[in-house]
Amino acid sequence: MGQSGAGTRQRLALGTAVLTAAGLLAVAVPQQAQAAAACPGRKVRTLPFATGSVLVYQRGGYVCAVTVPKKTGTKRQMSVSVQARGGRPVVDSGRFAHRAGPVTVHVGNRCVWVRGAVSGRSVSSGWILC
Repeated sequence: MGQSGAGTRQRLALGTAVLTAAGLLAVAVPQQAQAAAACPGRKVRTLPFATGSVLVYQRGGYVCAVTVPKKTGTKRQMSVSVQARGGRPVVDSGRFAHRAGPVTVHVGNRCVWVRGAVSGRSVSSGWILC
């Protein structure tokens, strides 16, 4: 029984170490990585500004964007919008703690204009991805 008890304690210790490491990784994941889970595709642009960033992703004929603040956890006014040339902007705006968006627009081969804001500071891309 001595051997069995030692093996169980070792497996328990290993399991605890794995769970602890996973928990630390989850805490250490930056906001940009969390935002990536919100939008499919590959990141094609990061639009930084004083209080945050807008992350722009593209997949097929679609563009997706999220605005992430530099500091998360406190609800503050945020927005993100994506507009395909010739179309109307699609907007997500409100008081958020972690991100505004995702906002996804079918763009085909058209240019897009992306905007984002956090707490009154903002960024505007101009026509991109043409």
